[in-house]
Amino acid sequence: MNTKFEQAIALIDEKNAQDLNREISNGESIPKELLYSQRMTECLLDYMPTASEALQIAARAQHICRWEIPRNDYPMTKAGYMNWRNDLKKLHGTIAGEILESVGYEADFVERVQFLMSKKSFKKDPDSQTLEDVVCLVFLQHYFEAFASKHDDEKLIDIVQKTWNKMSDAAHKKAMTLTYSEDSFKLIEKALS
Repeated sequence: MNTKFEQAIALIDEKNAQDLNREISNGESIPKELLYSQRMTECLLDYMPTASEALQIAARAQHICRWEIPRNDYPMTKAGYMNWRNDLKKLHGTIAGEILESVGYEADFVERVQFLMSKKSFKKDPDSQTLEDVVCLVFLQHYFEAFASKHDDEKLIDIVQKTWNKMSDAAHKKAMTLTYSEDSFKLIEKALS
């Protein structure tokens, strides 16, 4: 690991490997947020092979240490959800910033990664939009089926529509090439009609 980039990715992975929550992938039990971060990188590089270093780090650190702020610590309301999400963004940005500073990145670069992770201007900033696209594509590819099994069609249609509205046209095209179950594909089509 000679480069700052490689060191930063290794430290992000080291943090996410501490997640006690596990998921099975290809028959192997993997820390949940480590798997998520790997899926984010894989999707980003497939979707945009020329992604900048800052964007690659922002994608890898998107959910860094997410388990430290459990959803059930907040009221099960829309306001509670938004407060949880905002606190997570601050946590992710802080931890990523500390890692990047520790391996020698300049303040401007650290701020750029934190800005991307905040996704504040994703409709105006191309890299922020790409990160949002990747978040949505990873959800659709890896998490939608499990999510769909826990919710009724009305809720799912609403979620698909909200997800779709965050995505660029390029991401819409990519999303339609992903593999879905027959039921999920029908539901997605219904949501988009």
